[in-house]
Amino acid sequence: MKKMLLASTAAALVASSALAGGHAKEVKLGVLIGFTGPIESLAGPMASGAELAMQEATDSGKLLDAAKVIPMRADTGCIDNGLSTSNGERLIAEGVHGIIGGDCSGVTGAILQNVAIPNGMVMISPSATSPGLSTVEDNDLFFRTAPSDAREGEVMAEVLQDRGVTSIALTYTNNDYGKGLADAIESNFKKIGGEVTIVAAHEDGKADYSAEMGALASAGGDILVVAGYLDQGGLGIINAALDSGAFETFGLPGGMIGDSLPANVGSALNGSYGQIAGSGGEGIEKLTAMAGDAFDATSPYTPESYDAAALFMLAMQAADSTDPAEYGPKILEVANAPGEKIYPGELGKAFDILREGGDIDYVGASAVELIGPGESAGTYRLIEVKDGENATIGFK
Repeated sequence: MKKMLLASTAAALVASSALAGGHAKEVKLGVLIGFTGPIESLAGPMASGAELAMQEATDSGKLLDAAKVIPMRADTGCIDNGLSTSNGERLIAEGVHGIIGGDCSGVTGAILQNVAIPNGMVMISPSATSPGLSTVEDNDLFFRTAPSDAREGEVMAEVLQDRGVTSIALTYTNNDYGKGLADAIESNFKKIGGEVTIVAAHEDGKADYSAEMGALASAGGDILVVAGYLDQGGLGIINAALDSGAFETFGLPGGMIGDSLPANVGSALNGSYGQIAGSGGEGIEKLTAMAGDAFDATSPYTPESYDAAALFMLAMQAADSTDPAEYGPKILEVANAPGEKIYPGELGKAFDILREGGDIDYVGASAVELIGPGESAGTYRLIEVKDGENATIGFK
């Protein structure tokens, strides 16, 4: 992993002054995700997941001498670089100590380059999955709790093979996320002997996708894989395919998984399938119990959002500081072995261990394990649409 840039002497003096006589009693964390735009149906639970971790830390009274953690929401629009950058700059001006976000890959790259790096601010994204983010020069300021689409391409190819699919048509939303995911799916499916009849981009926000559907239908395939957004062009593509009768079953990567898609398409989506970052076991069970009826803790990228917020606060406790230059290098330490395993609801215990100089291995709600340049090794929840709802049918 690249060496973290050292903070300047002046910055270190400012940080020391800010913490003189004890810790600041407020920790501000930005929640910079797409409250509007093509994944807006996912943003509410994601924000709630992150804020649940913040409330847990505040209620414990054990984070940095009983600091209160304050969430600060801001919108990316998912695909609006200008909005994302300006809202990121606003969060910096309002004194955030870390940014949970961005959400979609393109805006995440824009925030990183235009806001985080110039200001030395740490970002942890719960949902930006473009493989391109793995190699960006980020001064060790960028981490993510969702795995790269390079891994999802492998998983989707395996899922298609397991289903007996030998040929696919593939369409993707025309941005960094869509292109990176489509490349990963295409290369991995071909690697196992599958045929990709066509790879075609589509734009979001169109009222009519009949032209795109004409090309996809002409190419044919056992199934249409839609690497798009469930509240935007991906939905439009599926509706156009069903209206024309070109395809009846769809492959659904992560950006297409969410309750709104089967709700909007209806029973015609039954039998379609795909995958999204997620894990089973103790972590997600504990988060689900904590959330209760307040929000759906199993909603896509919600466990990863809780974990992103938790990693910020655990790293701050380990560093005994809210200065990104000091706590940033601690993120990998608290996320990985060795140490006592920590699950949702156990942040107070983790703060105690860290304050006493011990080690933790944060497992969290999504089986956190950070590798390489600070990204998730990742597991996937397998989904099939049954009776108008997304049903979990396994993990890979």
